[in-house]
Amino acid sequence: MPEIPTARDLPRDGAMGAMSVAALSSERMESDENVWTRRLVLFLRLMAMLSIAKGLYHWAQVTGFIGGEDEAFENQPMAWQAATVYFAVIELVAAVGLWLATPWGAVVWLTTVVSMAVIELMFPGIYGGSLVVVGVEAVMLAAYLVLAWMAARERPP
Repeated sequence: MPEIPTARDLPRDGAMGAMSVAALSSERMESDENVWTRRLVLFLRLMAMLSIAKGLYHWAQVTGFIGGEDEAFENQPMAWQAATVYFAVIELVAAVGLWLATPWGAVVWLTTVVSMAVIELMFPGIYGGSLVVVGVEAVMLAAYLVLAWMAARERPP
C-alpha cells in the first residue's frame, strides 16, 4: 500500500509548491502563446469540412445523384464537365490536406479558391458568374491570410 506523504515529508522551503505554481503558469503561458495557431488550425478544419461538402457535391453532379435528366453530366458543355471534374477531385484533395493542417493542403485549397473565383469572373458561361461566390471565396481567402499572418507572428524566427 503506498504511503501518503505527511507535512514532515515535504520540503520546508516550499520548493514543491513553487514547482507546481511554475508548472501551472508555464502551461497557461504556453497555451496563450499559441492562440492564433489554434485558431488557424480550427479555421483549416472548418474549410476542410466545407471542401468535403463541395467535392461531394461536384461528384454528385458527375455521377447524376443530383439534377434532372436535362441537367445530366453528359448533356452539359465540355467546359462545364471539365470544371466540374476538376473541382470534384481537387476539393477532396484539399480537404485531406486542410484537415491535417499541412502546408500542401493550404496550397491546394488556395488553388481551389482562386480557380473558382477565376471561373466565376472570367468564364461566367460555365457556372453562371455569381459575384456572391467570388465574394465568399475572397472572404475565406482574407480570413486565411490574416490567421496565417497572426500565427506566424507567434513563432519566433
